[in-house]
Amino acid sequence: MTSTPEPRIAVLYATAQGSTCEIAEYITEELLARGARAELHDVEHPPDLTGIDAVILGSAVHDRALLPAASSFVRHNLDSLGHKDVWLFSVGLGPALRGPLGRWVGRRVPPEIRSTLRELSPRGYTAFAGRYERAGVSWRARTVYRFLGGTRYGDLRDWGAVLRWTDDIADALSLAPAQVHRVPPR
Repeated sequence: MTSTPEPRIAVLYATAQGSTCEIAEYITEELLARGARAELHDVEHPPDLTGIDAVILGSAVHDRALLPAASSFVRHNLDSLGHKDVWLFSVGLGPALRGPLGRWVGRRVPPEIRSTLRELSPRGYTAFAGRYERAGVSWRARTVYRFLGGTRYGDLRDWGAVLRWTDDIADALSLAPAQVHRVPPR
């Protein structure tokens, strides 16, 4: 009986302040724990996609769009990505917003990201909250954040949601169950 090798997965990220990188690292570690051949790369230094079975791409969201490096990566690799299993995640404030208006805004996929989803046709997309520090944020931006239901500053990431999404990807790729889950960064 021959065994099928575990899929080779590239986890790529574009980060501005480190939140997206840490989420990508966590996803990579979880996939490795399930037996995948997973490797982590910044989108500005991606691997050769030949021989890669699946791609998980994450990007911070600024001005309701993926970072330029992530958008550029998708544009330049669209043909290759079309022949692979692809998942996309974004990291921004939307998922952390509360209250009726905040939840409504947080559930909306911004037009530029929606366009990328149409081009890429990933197997899955999700948005995670990131870190939002008060220092250096203008009074106006803080007011809008509070108006939309932003209740606190700091690390707003929901590591349970990241783990559930990663488990869904692992299940879709028929990976073995994880024996131990990695502790999220603090």
